[in-house]
Amino acid sequence: MTRARDVGAPGRVPKPQIRILFRKAIAMGPGKAELLQAIGRSGSISAAAREMGMSYRRAWLLVDTMNQSFRHPLVVTETGGQRGGGATVTEFGQEVLRRYLDMEEKAAEAVEGEMSEFVKMMARLPII
Repeated sequence: MTRARDVGAPGRVPKPQIRILFRKAIAMGPGKAELLQAIGRSGSISAAAREMGMSYRRAWLLVDTMNQSFRHPLVVTETGGQRGGGATVTEFGQEVLRRYLDMEEKAAEAVEGEMSEFVKMMARLPII
């Protein structure tokens, strides 16, 4: 059974999101930013994928897209070894992430008034 919840309820407020396109790929977006943060916390693509509820393959493809979209890698990996390898968000990757999050914040602030009015026009969302 589903219930209707007002879009203005806590945790359900729509917000603008930025996606940076490069050629035909999304070089950076909210999901990739979240993945970078999770890799930074865990030191592992597989652990970050588990944390986010996605497959390792999906996470690896997202990292590969990011690394190919920028001048320098955002994530570097180490294979094998006694500790089983791992992944690190590079300094360049941390800078890209910081700038992306800053842009998202500035964009949200810039459209705050319009967003408030826009939300009033939205339908009620079902909770599943």
